Amino acid sequence: MDFETRAIHVGQEPDPATGAIITPIYQTSTFVQDAVGEHKGYDYSRVANPTRHALETALASLESAAHGIAYSSGLGATTTLMHLLDPGDRVVLIADVYGGVYRMTSQVYEPKGYVFDYVPADEFGNLAAHLDERTRMVWIESPSNPMLNVVDIRAAADAAHAAGAILVVDNTFATPYLQRPLELGADVVVHSTTKYLGGHSDVIGGFAGTSDDAIAERLRFLQKSLGAVPGPFDSWLVLRGIKTLAVRMRKHCENAAAIAGMLISQPTVERVLYPGLPTHPGHEIAARQMRDFGGMVSFLAASPEEASAIAGRTKLFQLAESLGGVESLIEVPARMTHAATADAPFAAPPSLIRLSVGIESAEDLAADLEEALVP
Repeated sequence: MDFETRAIHVGQEPDPATGAIITPIYQTSTFVQDAVGEHKGYDYSRVANPTRHALETALASLESAAHGIAYSSGLGATTTLMHLLDPGDRVVLIADVYGGVYRMTSQVYEPKGYVFDYVPADEFGNLAAHLDERTRMVWIESPSNPMLNVVDIRAAADAAHAAGAILVVDNTFATPYLQRPLELGADVVVHSTTKYLGGHSDVIGGFAGTSDDAIAERLRFLQKSLGAVPGPFDSWLVLRGIKTLAVRMRKHCENAAAIAGMLISQPTVERVLYPGLPTHPGHEIAARQMRDFGGMVSFLAASPEEASAIAGRTKLFQLAESLGGVESLIEVPARMTHAATADAPFAAPPSLIRLSVGIESAEDLAADLEEALVP
């Protein structure tokens, strides 16, 4: 089946008890057993829940994964993945990693003896030189947040595997509609389902997918043991969201391309970062491994002060953190989503503005930005 069909049907068969065409919200903490140790596949909702299982099945299908595990947030998924490691193990991450991940690695796990090194995206062409026998995991985002750098996933997987490490790809920006890292050699794909998969700014969630049976078995054990699970209603909201993922992503991409094209002609814009632009350093790689170039656009204003002023002047682009909803958002990463990296050598430029381009009229969005760009 094609992607659009799987998004609507896989794991979401009509309810056998009532014929309900939409997966029910199984809002229950426990399940009655037929006898001691004999149940219908569910005993306690932290361990498994039918609504969550439907979501895990559907998302695994969309990511070409044999196994899918849902979490209470993207950072819940990240935390669980870090438990695949032991103190002393080394992780190599793309330098402009999401600020929440950097906060976790630098302030939670590093003090416990884990080792994290951050490699700029433009050095990933020589990734092997940054790996050693202690390296157990390589963590990348492509496109990255917020600089929209692009990494060759297949090449990164080859380098990681040659060093005895696994490759984890945060696919939140691209979504499985635009890019499927497991098909390119990655071992684990991770998402904040809060973003494009949910798509409506009304839920927090996370997901990890893998086709490695051993990794999947460990992740399911950790899901049960650490407890970072989404509730049934949250799972249902993400299930609802993915049904329209393909059509939404086509519009997000169309609008983002139009906004990027408009921004490059503005005299007050110093630089536009969008993988769809032929001038973007990762354009050829993105064109090869992505279906389209996504709905995120970043650009540099003339100064940090002007960046804050522009973000405060837009009307349709709402000033808020997060991304991937149907509505357009604007933010200044250095002071908002990536404030945790402000003192890092790879901090987001203070004059950087990040746009999550929604599915409104592209003409209206462009007009809103053009007006905001005028001091």
